Amino acid sequence: MPVERLLPTPEAHDLIDLTRDVADKVLAPRVVEHERNETFPDGVFPALGAAGLLSLPYPEEFGGGNQPYEVYLQVLEELGARWAAVAVAVSVHGLSCFALAAHGNDEQKNTWLPDMLGGETIGAYSLSEPQAGSDAAALTCRAQATDGGYRINGSKAWITNGGKADFYTLFARTADTGSKGISCFLVPEGTEGLSFGRPEEKMGLHAIPTTSAHYDDAFVPAERRIGAEGQGLPIAFSALDSGRLGIAAVATGLAQAALDEATTYAKERKAFGKAIIDHQGLGFVLADMAAAVDSARATYIDAARRKDAGLSYSRQASVAKLVATDAAMKVTTDAVQVLGGYGYTRDFPVERFMRDAKITQIFEGTNQIQRLVIARSLAS
Repeated sequence: MPVERLLPTPEAHDLIDLTRDVADKVLAPRVVEHERNETFPDGVFPALGAAGLLSLPYPEEFGGGNQPYEVYLQVLEELGARWAAVAVAVSVHGLSCFALAAHGNDEQKNTWLPDMLGGETIGAYSLSEPQAGSDAAALTCRAQATDGGYRINGSKAWITNGGKADFYTLFARTADTGSKGISCFLVPEGTEGLSFGRPEEKMGLHAIPTTSAHYDDAFVPAERRIGAEGQGLPIAFSALDSGRLGIAAVATGLAQAALDEATTYAKERKAFGKAIIDHQGLGFVLADMAAAVDSARATYIDAARRKDAGLSYSRQASVAKLVATDAAMKVTTDAVQVLGGYGYTRDFPVERFMRDAKITQIFEGTNQIQRLVIARSLAS
């Protein structure tokens, strides 16, 4: 059964209906093939873009959907319930547009944002490095000022959409002043000197590449620096607050899909003369799964409503990311258990759900980092 959602407007209900229709027709029929073969789903993102689903939280004047985060995240959840890898890529695209939309000047926004939000391009976010994951201030990829722009040298890691994206929101060091020496750049695909490593061999999210990127004296014009020199890390962290909500929504979609699959199986499978859902021990497992899904959804919607109201939401974003991704891991694991031996096979999707759920506890800030953010907010 579709999730019964409390949405702010009739338009939002229509958007969710559209999302479900597109996801059922475009994503669901292809997910098994591409995840098993680890192949990129050509044509999927143009289809999502044509439906207006790649730019929902951004202003209409630049080609966005002008939707509140409360609605946008529930769209992501619906996508995540059908195909987590694609939903993550959509979330990362939204994250990659944030720096320009929130911190670019008028000329930059007018020049590049319409194409970025137009539905025919997809972006990537390039912050982490092999030695700088949770400690983003330790990054060493360097942008050296030169005539007309910057020369970029160094490597970046863990780039979702790497090698497939049309633009990269890059954070590189412009001064040796620690966290205050990092700047933000918008790098187009095809930039000379930019190359990508072989896609990582991952536990899950097989259809969307995660790669390293290598900058070898790559030139980026000065007008492609977003914000002032040294402003990069605050831009990155403000983007991550919204990105964490995206991952929370995708994780909730994964958990919902696992709950639905487990419930359907438990209604059909019989043991000792009755459906296994009617055995109290299993019924309680499903009840706990349902409670975890509902709790996850409530946390990300609460944070989104705060963001939409212009209130501080950094702590709530960390809470949502922590609660939703831990729930996804627990619920998908329990779904495998409910299905028993069948759950451990590829005949049913719950084993894929379980593999996909694990990464949600790691990227956009590990859940240990989320606990640190929450603890610091309590101490302040």
